[in-house]
Amino acid sequence: MPAGLLQQRVHLASRSPRRRELLAQIGVAFDTISFRSSPREDAAVDETPLPGEDPRHYVERLARSKAAHGCELVRRRRLLPQPVLAADTTLELAGELIGKPADADDACRILQRLSGRSHRVLTAVAVAWEGRIELAVSDSEVRFRLLDDGEIRRYVASGEPLDKAGAYGIQGRAGMFVEYLAGSYSGVMGLPLCETAQLLKRCGCLP
Repeated sequence: MPAGLLQQRVHLASRSPRRRELLAQIGVAFDTISFRSSPREDAAVDETPLPGEDPRHYVERLARSKAAHGCELVRRRRLLPQPVLAADTTLELAGELIGKPADADDACRILQRLSGRSHRVLTAVAVAWEGRIELAVSDSEVRFRLLDDGEIRRYVASGEPLDKAGAYGIQGRAGMFVEYLAGSYSGVMGLPLCETAQLLKRCGCLP
């Protein structure tokens, strides 16, 4: 096996192509667990925030729930037993949680609110294995330059923001909106590589 590859494969409980790309980037061998419905429609991983829920608690709760649900799917589908990795990302702006936009109009409204302001991006990563769940959280600050309505509309029309927390993907066209970032670039993408690698090491999945 080439140096740097993971000795034990993991199950990735995520639909995100970005998380697949990031895991592959650090040499993690994985199999994807497909949820049969969107997390918005699956009661086991309901993404609705609890009343007054703190952003950090929210992403930790969702990451844990997705990892636990992934373990249940492994058992139910009789898949090969191996660690389950899950993650969740959310934005916090002026104390308010901002998740994925409901539609294009909602995406425009979110981007108008982010324009010229700083926000936090929190991503929690959870690994479930042998009856326990290990967790790590990335907390980054991102500031957008002022955006005009035309570029917001053009960006939303591209379709890129519709499945992303905060209605943007920093690795895509929205990279030109970001004038400042403090924290983890990969965490803003949806999977903080430093924290993920350390978590996998703690769970005995990485050398």
